[in-house]
Amino acid sequence: MRIPTSRAAFITSIGLVGLSFVSVHAVPQKKAAWPPEAARKTPEKAPTLSAEEELKTLVLPPGYHAELVAKEPLVVDPIAIDFDADGRMWVLEMQGFMSEPSGANSREPINDIAVLEDTNGDGVMDKRTVFADKLVLPRALKVLDQGVLVGEPPNLWLMQDTDGDLKADTKDLVSDNYGRPAASIEHNANSLFWAMDNVMYTSEGDFHLRLKNGKVELLPTLARGQWGATQDDAGRVFRNVNDAPLFADFVAAKYYSRNPNLVRTRGLYEPLLAREDSVVWPVRATRGVNRGYRDQFFRPDDSSMTIQGVGTPVIYRGDQLPKELYGDAFITDSPTNLVHRYKIVDDGTGRLTAVDGYKKGEILASWDERFRPVNLLGGPDGTMYVVDMYRGIVQEQIYWTDFLKEYIGTHDLQQPIHLGRIWRIVHDTTKKQPRPALSKATPAQLVAQLSNPNGWYRDKAQQLLVQRGDKSVVPQLTQLAMSAPDWKTKLHAMWTLDGLDALPIEVVQKAIADASPDVRANGVRLSEHWLADASSPIAVAVLKLQSDPTWTVRRQLAASIGELPAAARLEPAAAMLTKYGSDPILVDVTISGLKGQEAEVLNRVLQPNLAAGEADAVGMLTAAMAKSGDLTHVQAIVARATDPAIPAWQRTALLQGLDTGLPTPGGGGRGGRGGGGGGRGAVAPAKAVSLEAEPTALVALAATTDDAGAMAKRVVAKLDWPGKPVPVVEVTPLTPEQQKRYDAGAELYKGICSGCHQPDGKGKEKLAANLVDSPYVKGDATPPIRILLGGKEGPIGLMPPLGGALNDEQIASVLTYIRREWGHTAPPVAPEDVQEIRGLTKTRTKPWTDAELQQGRGGRGAAAGRGGQH
Repeated sequence: MRIPTSRAAFITSIGLVGLSFVSVHAVPQKKAAWPPEAARKTPEKAPTLSAEEELKTLVLPPGYHAELVAKEPLVVDPIAIDFDADGRMWVLEMQGFMSEPSGANSREPINDIAVLEDTNGDGVMDKRTVFADKLVLPRALKVLDQGVLVGEPPNLWLMQDTDGDLKADTKDLVSDNYGRPAASIEHNANSLFWAMDNVMYTSEGDFHLRLKNGKVELLPTLARGQWGATQDDAGRVFRNVNDAPLFADFVAAKYYSRNPNLVRTRGLYEPLLAREDSVVWPVRATRGVNRGYRDQFFRPDDSSMTIQGVGTPVIYRGDQLPKELYGDAFITDSPTNLVHRYKIVDDGTGRLTAVDGYKKGEILASWDERFRPVNLLGGPDGTMYVVDMYRGIVQEQIYWTDFLKEYIGTHDLQQPIHLGRIWRIVHDTTKKQPRPALSKATPAQLVAQLSNPNGWYRDKAQQLLVQRGDKSVVPQLTQLAMSAPDWKTKLHAMWTLDGLDALPIEVVQKAIADASPDVRANGVRLSEHWLADASSPIAVAVLKLQSDPTWTVRRQLAASIGELPAAARLEPAAAMLTKYGSDPILVDVTISGLKGQEAEVLNRVLQPNLAAGEADAVGMLTAAMAKSGDLTHVQAIVARATDPAIPAWQRTALLQGLDTGLPTPGGGGRGGRGGGGGGRGAVAPAKAVSLEAEPTALVALAATTDDAGAMAKRVVAKLDWPGKPVPVVEVTPLTPEQQKRYDAGAELYKGICSGCHQPDGKGKEKLAANLVDSPYVKGDATPPIRILLGGKEGPIGLMPPLGGALNDEQIASVLTYIRREWGHTAPPVAPEDVQEIRGLTKTRTKPWTDAELQQGRGGRGAAAGRGGQH
């Protein structure tokens, strides 16, 4: 179950000062025991509550309270918020979400962006102005000093108010490649998060953004995350996906795009904990989720024990909640009606993990089934804001299981729509703060805000200074960067100077010797401005940090080595891989800076005294060389991997590297895509390798029955040479009609399936199955038809049914594409095949299991072989 990141409203610009809001924030509600002993039963028909009634259902720890900030009709279908320099709240509203009678999304231009204001200072919004309307399922917004960036797939707009009435007058296209227009809401570009390094990070998108000289630049990147982004005080970016709650970029994303031979991207989007390591505590029975039939994930009181649909993460960096929350991560889980807290744990060297913030209980939960927290944000008042879409349904209709469809109907959850609330979490100790007035602040006043204890002010001041480009404050910023008592202020000052293109080398020299590892690491990164000269004092000083006591600095140094001149990289890169080759993050980010130099570094690494613990470094360097398709390098590796004089662990590492980097044999459809290597998305496809002659030693090894033989056999299958016996595979060419179906299936796959199964078919780790060489894909068409129609349960999780969303022709098209892509040669599928299976299984109410699908695999199913006859 999941929630999108965008919504719309239907009210035009209107002042609502007289609207009767109850100042519920002024009267703390009566508290029940926390945490509750057991979850409440869910009523047969979920009632629709007023905001004031809903407030009474919100359960928080002792001392904490929820305050109502806005409610319908002032805010409608909210999915994301942002604050401008003066504390006005900008709300992205998605009225089109699940608004069709069928439960589908409306693609009519009925969504908008509203600006909410608190005109009397009581903490409750009372005025609404529609900034932009007639949008189609918008996904993201970022309020800038001059204008607002709006993500409306496939378009990214810069909208501006030129006359000060809070209504957009201009609308300029920044990019027409921000996501896909027809893709599902659950898997499409979103987020425009401005981080410490002055880059605006996206999720589910293949570029980030940066403002430079008044222009928006697009920075190509690897798509990561699913819903939003946030950062900690050190500028590390955090994201999430599906039911996996928290990932961190230990090293900036930009490094991983440097080397097309890279096969793995550890350190980028690194999981801090697994779904099974986190326990949630809903205060109500929560069977009304897509996997609500999976008894093993529910308590006897029917409350879910596990996350069902993660929403935007937020690292709390405010100053008006207890200090125990500072630096903690918070996520929404709207299917189970709660906001969950994580403690970020540093082992003292920069290796981070996350654990549940409470042994039992949640920072915010509700027994109202329609409470749907879809987004969070730290506010200028130092508290944390919760965007409540207030809906019965939050799972996109195309992914409904039959169980959820029946539950929605039984509980009347499809209506009403077009409601919504904004809450904030406060504490008994929270003090009311004045509204910010940064739009008129002088540059010197903005510099002073870089020392504010509230991270919102530090972030906003940095962003405004960079956007306005006034270099008159460079001396003040330099002083802060070099001598501020708070390391957080130093970082903001350093990156503000960088954003102004006015960073003095003295600041970096001081930073790399700072007591704070985060300041040292950021100093190393910023030293890259001078690393083109390997003999410069700054380069020499940076390289001395190879023995820094923290992984934070060592990993950043490994990344920055790739910015040295090519010849100067070899020795330090080999030294880092030899010394720290057991750390996969350092390994991958080092190799990311060695495009075309992997062989030279491998030769330096493979010394007689190299320990077996560095096998990962050997394997990943080998994989990059194999992926490049360089014949000379691959032949040399094969010779080394079969040389009995080489230590056994090295031979194994070399074989593993070849297996990882070489492409999958075949490559039908639009061509094979290799090089996934177990990472989360390679930079580019692998290149096939044809040797000059049969590798007799490798072939002989492949004939053995031990583990090395099995590995060698896989490598042999991926290599070619003159005279190599080729298995005879008769592939009937697609007819024009079938080719048309294949092409249509490719587009459907891109819009619906690729978000989980990935463009290369290999699937997101722990989220979606690998389709390449899957027996369900290559064999009889009956099982995959059943899977698409009814869904499938497996070790990874649920493949949701698509039979209610796709017709027979569409399912036949998707399967035809999958069965002829990535080297597959299975027969195409015809609509009649799907129609027959749909009729035979129309009473099916649960997803299929492996055992059920495999029962009849040996027989000729209803669709067996038919696809090739049409």
